[in-house]
Formats: sequence, C-alpha cells, structure tokens
Amino acid sequence: MTTIRDFMTDDHRRCDDVFAEVEQAVAGGDWAAAAAAFARFQESVLQHFAAEESLLFPAFEQKTGMRMGPTQVMRSEHVQMRELMQSAAAALAAQDADAYAGEAETLLIMMQQHNMKEENILYPMCDQHLAYETDTLVPQLRAEMPGAGE
Repeated sequence: MTTIRDFMTDDHRRCDDVFAEVEQAVAGGDWAAAAAAFARFQESVLQHFAAEESLLFPAFEQKTGMRMGPTQVMRSEHVQMRELMQSAAAALAAQDADAYAGEAETLLIMMQQHNMKEENILYPMCDQHLAYETDTLVPQLRAEMPGAGE
C-alpha cells in the first residue's frame, strides 16, 4: 500500500524535475523549450495544489477537526506560489533571463520550505489520521494529478 506521504512526495519530485528542465532551457537560451517546460511545470503544480485543497486537506480537516492549523498554512503558501509562478511566466514570456532567475529562485526556496513542511509534518499526520481512507484517497489524488505516480 502506498502511503499518502510517499505518493505526494513522489509528485513533489516530479514537479521539481520539470522545474529543473525550465532552468536548463533558460540557461541555454532556448526560450521555446523553457516556455513549454514551464507550462508543464505550472500545470503539474496547480494540479497538485488542487488535489490537496479539494481532497487531502478537507479529509484531514474532517477527521481531525483542525481547520486553522497546518492545512491553512499550506493553502496560504499555495496562494503565494501561484503568484510567483505568474511572475515567472511573465518573465519567460518577455524572455528576460534575469527577471526569470529572480522569480525562479524565490519560487524554488519557497517550494523547498513548503515541501519540507508537507513531507515531514503534514503528510505523516495525514497517514496517521487517514490510515483507513488511504486505499480510496490515494487513487482519488492520482486521478486529480495526471502524471503523478509515474
């Protein structure tokens, strides 16, 4: 049985890998490849956020009664990362490597900190409190995040 932590952490790594492709394309001056990779990255991250916000977080909140705790912090950080992705996309569209580098660095730091909190605190809590729901919840999460688990 796949745990929530393992499944969601694997998806973090998948998103990280696509983000690295963007950086390599920008460094090589291949703006078309950078834009295509960024579109894949942004779509994957937004699907990940949506799955957490529509399935995982509500299930956790329902089970624990914690609505103002870790899930609220994660939702707030999702808002900030969505804004950073929009700024990074605009820098890519303008083919401004310096602006993109600044936005991407901020986004990377925020993602790393966010992912560590989820992977080391929230997901283990989900595995603990949602142990009996994992067999149905993980397939639902997979359905909301095409490409996850590959």
